[in-house]
Amino acid sequence: MQDFAFSNRELTLLHDVSASIQAFTDVNELLRFILKKVKGAFNIEGASIALHDASRREFYFIRTVEEEEERDPEEASQMRFPDDYGVAGWVFRENQTVVIPDVAEDERFSNQLNLQQHFTTRSMICVPLATRKDRIGVLYVLNKIKGRFSEREARLLEILAGPIAISIENARLYGELRQHADALEIENRRLKSEVQNRFDLHGVVGSSPSMQKVFGLVEKVINTTTSVLIQGETGTGKELIARVIHYGGPLQDKPFVAENCGALSENLLESELFGHVKGAFTGAVTDKKGLFEMAAGGTVFLDEIADMPPAMQIKLLRVLQEGQVRPVGSSEIIDVDFRLIASSNRDLYQEVKKGRFRDDLYYRIQVFPIVLPPLRERTEDIPALAAHFLENCARKFKAPVSRFSPTTLDMFTRFGWPGNIRELQNEVERAVCLAGPDKEIGIDCLSEKITAVAHEEPFDSGADLTLQKTVQRIEKKMIVDALRKSRGNRSQAARTLGLTRQGLLNKIGRYGIDV
Repeated sequence: MQDFAFSNRELTLLHDVSASIQAFTDVNELLRFILKKVKGAFNIEGASIALHDASRREFYFIRTVEEEEERDPEEASQMRFPDDYGVAGWVFRENQTVVIPDVAEDERFSNQLNLQQHFTTRSMICVPLATRKDRIGVLYVLNKIKGRFSEREARLLEILAGPIAISIENARLYGELRQHADALEIENRRLKSEVQNRFDLHGVVGSSPSMQKVFGLVEKVINTTTSVLIQGETGTGKELIARVIHYGGPLQDKPFVAENCGALSENLLESELFGHVKGAFTGAVTDKKGLFEMAAGGTVFLDEIADMPPAMQIKLLRVLQEGQVRPVGSSEIIDVDFRLIASSNRDLYQEVKKGRFRDDLYYRIQVFPIVLPPLRERTEDIPALAAHFLENCARKFKAPVSRFSPTTLDMFTRFGWPGNIRELQNEVERAVCLAGPDKEIGIDCLSEKITAVAHEEPFDSGADLTLQKTVQRIEKKMIVDALRKSRGNRSQAARTLGLTRQGLLNKIGRYGIDV
């Protein structure tokens, strides 16, 4: 092709595409941006990218801008076709650009590759995508809205193909490195845990009756491989107990893999748990193993399983029943072997009654339930926990071990700790930072929410109090406790106290309670 002097509009397009490689960290967003730019600049109806899978001798589509919405991952495997098929096969094999004014007159075109039910391809430019090392796929622009595709546009598209190919290859390499890093991280955690005595019960602080009951249950189940359901408020140490069970039991030499079910969208969660094949969805530039497969005879810990979407609950139930998974975008069934430990900060039985969690899945996972008590119900453990976190901070900051003043410990035990152990740990670290090299940590190093308990009136039913005043003090304390436990949620506190919301607001105003 002959050389052309590009217009300012065309030069702007080239600049925007090149600059976008540095501006976007997500390959999905990058390709969406680039193809929309191409669609606008070329005045076309659609643009598509198909990548080559050498191992399967196939092409698969990773991005099309004639789509109004993302493809369903379940249909992704249908978007593949042989690498010697159609225009893409010819362009890839010959490593040449092709301009087709009317596809009906070109024997290389197959109308079976239209990507949308109501989208009909009439004309196209198809260029190879290549890096310095190899050809990786093809880029289409489809259906010129006015006029015919020109040689000038084909030349411009060839230039654009270079940075597009580089961005895709970088994403592919990043995906492979990320998968390798994830595997190394899992192995590193396992080895660290072995060095640290494999997480035994001696590392869990607690001597209260409620924690002794938990320890008794853990000791019963620790030498089995049965499924365990751990329930308790956020911050009560559910994952720590899960690790104790895994690393103290028969699977201690196998992987422990964890996933928070509420942290990812449904599609991403499915990919994380089941894995996916290359081309299953936009951005899937390499095959990826799911956590069930990566567990390889070890333990899968599903945190906050109550947040799992209903469709995923069905798929998880099938995995537990059949011991098999199908990666997203694949027709292959993979056998998996793992122990399930699940956790929830909500009462799963109540979630079942409310219709938010499947009853058949609930009965499958709650073979051995363990309920962790909130910190406010084991206040006798607070001084020991605070001392434990203090020693951890001393090691972390490489500083001498301090101590808490008696008044500080008293305030710790009087505070409600809505965030439980995690909140206490954060409060101790904050106090250590504020205290500096001081040997004793006083109340001046505590946050206002902790010191506020000093201003609460202690309950006293002495003879000098009338019945009315005694009742008022009890009522005020119950309201303060309910508000603290609900983290200031007045509607929830009202339900706990058996009041209407307005009734609670009236009492808050009468007693001058600061919320």
